[in-house]
Amino acid sequence: MEKVRILFICHGNICRSPMAEFVMKDLVAKAGLEDRFEIASAATSTEELGNSVYPPARRILAEHGIGCAGKTARQVTSREYDQWDLLICMDQRNIRNLMRILGDDPEQKCRLLLDYADRPGQEVDDPWYSGDFRTTWDDVYSGCCGILEQYQNGDLL
Repeated sequence: MEKVRILFICHGNICRSPMAEFVMKDLVAKAGLEDRFEIASAATSTEELGNSVYPPARRILAEHGIGCAGKTARQVTSREYDQWDLLICMDQRNIRNLMRILGDDPEQKCRLLLDYADRPGQEVDDPWYSGDFRTTWDDVYSGCCGILEQYQNGDLL
């Protein structure tokens, strides 16, 4: 079986998208499905390149027994479009910025995370500005659980 390749995307790749990356990796590992997925995260901006996951994001992951050691921010490139099955963004601004990088989304791979949590069109709040990492955790966890559920139901791709 071919792997499902998911790239989570946010503005800086230090809060929301790495949270989603490591939550999703944890969920698929607990489900015994890690060999069926390739999961990563990236930024649309260059602001945080090379920086590690923001400390409050690291802390909330650690509270749930999830590590993110070694992760540093990187920017998505246009060449990556063909590498990933899904490019899952945290908000509409991420999608707009991603479209500037990609130019187009002919295969409709670019989606919002909360679309998978039965909250179509809603956005994951950016805790860099709000400081509310608990709400971001809840949103990210709900979206990732929805992705896994759709995969297990055969409805993901």
